[in-house]
Amino acid sequence: MNTALKATAFAAGLAATFTAAYGVGHAVGPAQAHPAAHPGAHADHQAGGLQTAERGYTLSLDRPVVPAGGPTELSFRVLAPDGHPLTAYRPAHEKELHLIVANRDLTDFQHLHPVRAADGTWTAPANIAAAGDYRVFADFTPAAETAPLTLGADLHAAGDHRPAALPQTGRTVTVDGYTLTLTGDLTPGRPGRLAFTVTEDGRPVTDLDPYLAAYGHLVALRAGDLGYLHVHPDGEPGDGTTAPGPEIDFTATAPSPGDYRLFLDFQHQGTVHTAAFTLTAETTPEPHQH
Repeated sequence: MNTALKATAFAAGLAATFTAAYGVGHAVGPAQAHPAAHPGAHADHQAGGLQTAERGYTLSLDRPVVPAGGPTELSFRVLAPDGHPLTAYRPAHEKELHLIVANRDLTDFQHLHPVRAADGTWTAPANIAAAGDYRVFADFTPAAETAPLTLGADLHAAGDHRPAALPQTGRTVTVDGYTLTLTGDLTPGRPGRLAFTVTEDGRPVTDLDPYLAAYGHLVALRAGDLGYLHVHPDGEPGDGTTAPGPEIDFTATAPSPGDYRLFLDFQHQGTVHTAAFTLTAETTPEPHQH
C-alpha cells in the first residue's frame, strides 16, 4: 500500500473510532453544518456544539488536558477565518461569549462567563472536581455577522474515571432549598412549551432577580453526543407582561428523539442557582387520515 493510501486508511480508522465513541466525527473530515440554537431562538431543529470549527471559526483550548480535583483556569481563543484570534463580538444577554462546561456523564454542569484580553484570549475559573471527559461550549456571535455560533471542544481531566449512569430526576427537583416543577415536553422537530415553577418552603417565588437580561437561562444537552441547545424564556424583565416568577416559560424544539439533560439557571436574592432535569423527547405518532 502506498503512502497516500495508508494515510487515507488511517484517517478513515480515526473517523470510525470517534464515531463509535461519540456518535459524531470530531477530528476527521470537513465540519458538518449544525446551526446552534442561540439566545432568543425558540425553535431550532438541529443541535450545535458538535464540532470545533464552523463557518471558518475555530475554538482552540490552550490546555485540552487539565488536572482533576478542584479549581483550574480554562484558557482559550476563538480563531477567525483569517487564523487570527477573534476580538470583536456582538454581545448577547449582556455578554460577548457564554461558556458552558459539562462532563459526558451529564452529572456536572457549569455556566461560566470568561474574561477576554485585548489579544483575544479568554480565561475563566472552573471547578473540575472529578476525572473524566468534558465538553466545552462557546456560544457567541462575531461582530461582523448576525448568525450566532456554538462551537465545542473536548477537555480531559486526568485521573481514574468511573462512568456514571444518566441521572433520572422526574418532573420535580429540589436545589438549595428551592423546589422546581417542570411541565411540558420536548418534541422532536416541533416547538413545545417548557414551564418551570419555582417555590421556596412551599410558597411561590414571585420576586426572581433579572439574570443576564432574563429570569432564567435554559441549556439542554442531548445524552450521548452532547448536542447543545441554548434557549431563553418567553418574554424578558421590564417588557410589561413577563412576571418575575413563579413560572419561567420557554419554547424549545428537540432536534431528535432521545434523552436530554436540562439545566436551568435562575437568580433569587442575589444568588444564582442551577436545577437539572432529565427529559426524554419522544416522537408523537401522526394522526391517521381517513
